Amino acid sequence: MKRMPDRPDTWAWLAAWLEQNWPAIYSGLLAVIIASLRVIYGGGTVRRMVIEAPLCGALALSASHGLSLLGIPATTAPFFGGVIGLLGVEGTRAAAKKIFNRKVEQL
Repeated sequence: MKRMPDRPDTWAWLAAWLEQNWPAIYSGLLAVIIASLRVIYGGGTVRRMVIEAPLCGALALSASHGLSLLGIPATTAPFFGGVIGLLGVEGTRAAAKKIFNRKVEQL
């Protein structure tokens, strides 16, 4: 088995990358965990959990990178990840659709 090369610059780069992207990573992981537990608690199937949890994680990850466009600090990403995991894919879609329809009506 090959060992990972012990290069200090690689570890420094990885640590810097993790530090810079930690709120987004944490947001995605939190959404996956909360969505999984929500599906299990609600009596859902393993298939639903396997499909919905990564979808919530990906949705939270993408939303966390868009927070700065809305003027919201990136450090709040875990909160939004938790909310997305709690609402689920359908709940998040319904909330987003409601917000976008309201914005379209204002135009």
